[in-house]
Formats: sequence, C-alpha cells, structure tokens
Amino acid sequence: MKSRSGIIGGVVVALLFCGAAAALAIAWRPAIAAIDPPKPQSFDPALIKRGRELAVLGNCNDCHTVRDAKNFAGGLPVPTPFGTIYSSNITPDAQTGIGRWSEAAFQRAMKRGVDREGRHLYPTFPYDHFTNVTDEDDRALYAFLMTREPVHAPPRDNQLSFPLNQRVVVAGWKFLFLHPGAYKPDPAKSAEWNRGAYLVEGLAHCGACHTPRNALGAEKLNAVFAGGDVDHWQAYPINAQSPAPVPWDAEALYAYLRDGFHPDHGTARGPMAEVVRNLSLVPASDVHAIATYMADVFGAPSAEQKERGAAALAQAKLQDNPQDKSAPVATSVDSAGGTIYVAACAGCHESGRPPPYGGINLALSTVVSGPDPRNLANIVLAGVRPVAGERSPIMPGFAAGMSNTQVAAF
Repeated sequence: MKSRSGIIGGVVVALLFCGAAAALAIAWRPAIAAIDPPKPQSFDPALIKRGRELAVLGNCNDCHTVRDAKNFAGGLPVPTPFGTIYSSNITPDAQTGIGRWSEAAFQRAMKRGVDREGRHLYPTFPYDHFTNVTDEDDRALYAFLMTREPVHAPPRDNQLSFPLNQRVVVAGWKFLFLHPGAYKPDPAKSAEWNRGAYLVEGLAHCGACHTPRNALGAEKLNAVFAGGDVDHWQAYPINAQSPAPVPWDAEALYAYLRDGFHPDHGTARGPMAEVVRNLSLVPASDVHAIATYMADVFGAPSAEQKERGAAALAQAKLQDNPQDKSAPVATSVDSAGGTIYVAACAGCHESGRPPPYGGINLALSTVVSGPDPRNLANIVLAGVRPVAGERSPIMPGFAAGMSNTQVAAF
C-alpha cells in the first residue's frame, strides 16, 4: 500500500506534467509551408491600391523603415521597458523578408501574432489591434506588400534579457491579453461612426500609444485612451480626461488629423506628426470617420470644460489683438521664465498671425496646459520644422541657445 506522501507526490508530478503539456499546447504553433514569391502582376491593381491606403492608415512605413533606408526593410529600434525590439523586414525578399509567406501566413501574423515559421511575435507589432482587421483588408495589405521592392535586410537581434528573449514567454502574454476576433459593428451607430471605430480599434491602433500599459506591457482595459508614453513623448488622453483647454469636436479633430494643425489646439509634433503625415494621404472620408468616432470617445464637454474653453479663447483673442488697448500684459517679466518667454516666444505666439510665421496662442495649447512637461521641453529644444510644400507652422529650436536651467525656468 502506497504511503500518503507517495500518493501526494504522484499527484504533484501528474499536475506538473499536465501543466507542462497545457503550456506546450498553448505555446506551440506549426510552421506554414513556404511558397515561391508570387509575381507582382498576379495581384489586381485595384487591390494593391486599396492595400496602399490601408498600409498608410496602419503607419506600416513608420515602424518598418529606418530613416534614409529602403522602405519596409525593418531594423527600426523600438525601445520598451523590457529592452529593445527591432522591427522586421516586410518586403517580399525571399531570404530576409516575407517573400515566401502565403496569404494564410500573413493573416495569421496579423490576427494571432505568429510568423510563418510558427514563432510568436513580440507585441510591439500591435496584433492585439490588428486582430480586428477583416480578411478582405488583410488580403489587400498582403497584395500591396508583396508588390513592393524586395530588400535583402537580415533581421537585427533583439536586445532582451532572459527569459524575455525566449519567444515561448509571449504565448503566456497572449493567453492573458490577446482577444482574437474581427471588429463587430454597432447597429445603434451610424456607418461613419462604425467605420471610424473599425479603423481606430484596428489598423490605426490609436490605443497603442494613447492608452497606459500595465506591468506586463499590455494596454489597461480600464483606462482606454487615458494617455500613454511613446518615444520620450506623452501621448495625451484622447477621452474625457483630455487636458486640452478648448474641448475637441469632430470638425476640429478632422482638421487636426488631416492637416496637422488647428488654430484652437496647435500643431502635431513628435510621433503624432508621422501619423498626420500618413493621414494626409488617405481618403478624406476615412479621416472624417476617425474624427467622428473619436469625438464620441471624448464625449460632450461638461459645463466646466465649456467655461474653461471659452475663457481660453477670450484670453487668446485679447492677446492676439495689439490694437486692443484694454488687453492685459501677456506675461509678467518678474521671473526668469517670463523674461525668456517675452523675448523669445511672445512675438510669434501672441501676434495673431497665421502659420507659418505665427504660432498658436499658448493659452490654447495642450502642450502648455498638460500635466507632463516632456512635450513642451521637446518642442522648445527641437523646434518645429517646416513641411516641404506646405504652409505649415515653423519654430526654431533652442537646444543650442538655452541652458537646462533656462528651459526649466521657461
């Protein structure tokens, strides 16, 4: 007769074995057979064109292209709290890209975060959003990417410490945080609202930057669009918690997303400038749909927000009208920061002139009213570069002309 301890030991071993088998079942994914790279002419030109628009909406070029390198060849470093991950080559190169991927392999990567060989992809590739993309749109994206110029660019090694450098760990992350399934339209909303929701929650993956993350790097589902961190910038809350002095509405959002500027809100800078640059290339109807959906996410402004917005607009109007003798002095020069502002900034920001030589009145600026100073410091140091061929805002950078003490005082 077995002893009590022997029985318990056997049960523990059995449980461990079952747990290991379950973990292996969750983690293991089969390879999908390689194919010969398809001929570009095998794809419908209309499908390729649609795929081009979708790739722009998804900002694929920004993450998969190193500056001054070949498009979509990968190698862009993506810093995370866990180490640096490098984007992959998504050109149709047969050896180092996705040239030997079938459409089924591509769709699995988009929806499940698994590459052709069965390896789990790190969620810096935002498949937790891309899982919402329809098969039809994935097919168009595949057609577009498989007709790009093949670039031989071997992948760079990620800089992750053990055990995060073991891709099996990603399977556990997915078990907790990946919820596969395409976006389901809300029948109570308009077609435009649903189109915007589909894009925002899917290809545009707005929450990837604008939602805070938990200790495991997943978006906090109880704080969607409540603000996040990206590339040393703060991605502002884009919901009712927005620090914008003037409340956003659908038309302001559309103008900002389409043109990168709105006179009541300011200029898109940092990573957001790249998003806007891409949105300027897609159908205006898609940008308007995004604005319609996000205006609903922001919600109707409260009485307090309306009052704050009206006060900010009134202050800006007074400061921008030099003929108004009743206008108060904009800024006291009794402080070092006030002296710097009056000498270096007020001439443009309180001139009332339109871009490119006039800047937004800072009474309206989210970058000034926001609780985090990083974005303001980034703009003061780097300035705002002109966009070729556009009448866009410009501003000199002061990195070489101000000390850290002066920037802090400002």
